[in-house]
This record gives sequence, structure tokens and C-alpha cells, in this order.
Amino acid sequence: MHIRYFLTTVIMTLSLLLGMSHHAQAEQKMTLGKWDVHYIVFDTTFLTPEIAKANGIVRSKYNALVNISVLDSESQVAQRVDVSGTARNLIGTTKELKFKRVIDGDAIYYLASLSFRHGENYTFDVTIRQVTESQTLTFKHEMFVD
Repeated sequence: MHIRYFLTTVIMTLSLLLGMSHHAQAEQKMTLGKWDVHYIVFDTTFLTPEIAKANGIVRSKYNALVNISVLDSESQVAQRVDVSGTARNLIGTTKELKFKRVIDGDAIYYLASLSFRHGENYTFDVTIRQVTESQTLTFKHEMFVD
């Protein structure tokens, strides 16, 4: 199974769950400069064991996956960029996010794992760079254990 198909399925499922539970947050998008940046954070248990293994992701109810996709705002073509970032909780503990580029056909995903505790609130600062362009995506997300 291709990761693009799987991630699309996860995003659709999370979108449906959003109305029924505070545990899921639908994919979000922000336009930064010349890019449309799509982002989502979800529990790694949503991944099948096969997808997790193929992408080196540890499935656990205490691990989340941060998924970033960067598209050209005009053409909607996936962009090869450098992605780095941090996640900071409310007491100031900062964790470095180590993003892995996953290419699946025309789609490019940047994935990073994050361990968390139930009820933790994180502020994510994600820097996206490409040659002379640099943008920072900042968003917040509250983590839950199912």
C-alpha cells in the first residue's frame, strides 16, 4: 500500500472523527510565501504495522506523527524543501523534530515522530527552506492518548 493512499485515508478518517471526538484534528493548511503548507499531527497507532515498518516509525499510543506537505501555491506541485523544527510543551520542554522526506509518486511528505503524554499541549515551530526562501510554520496541538 502506498503511503500517499494511506495518509489520504488517515486524513479523511481524522476529518470525520473531528466532529465526534476531541482526540482528532483534521489536516490544516497555511499559505507561507509561495507555498501552501499542509500539516497534521496524529497518533501513530493510526498507521498499519506495514506502513510504520516501511517508514521506520514506532507505533505507540504515546507517539505522534507530524506530517508536513509543501506545495507551490500556484501549481500545487509538491516541493523538495528542507524541513526542521521543534515542539515545545507548556512547561518549556523543547523536543527537536527530525523530519524524514518520503517521496511517493508525485507526493512528498516530511514526517517526524514525537513522544508525548496525555493532555500535553505543544507549540510547533517548523522551518521550511528552499534555496533563498525560508518560512516558519507555527501551530499548536493538544495530544491525547486513546
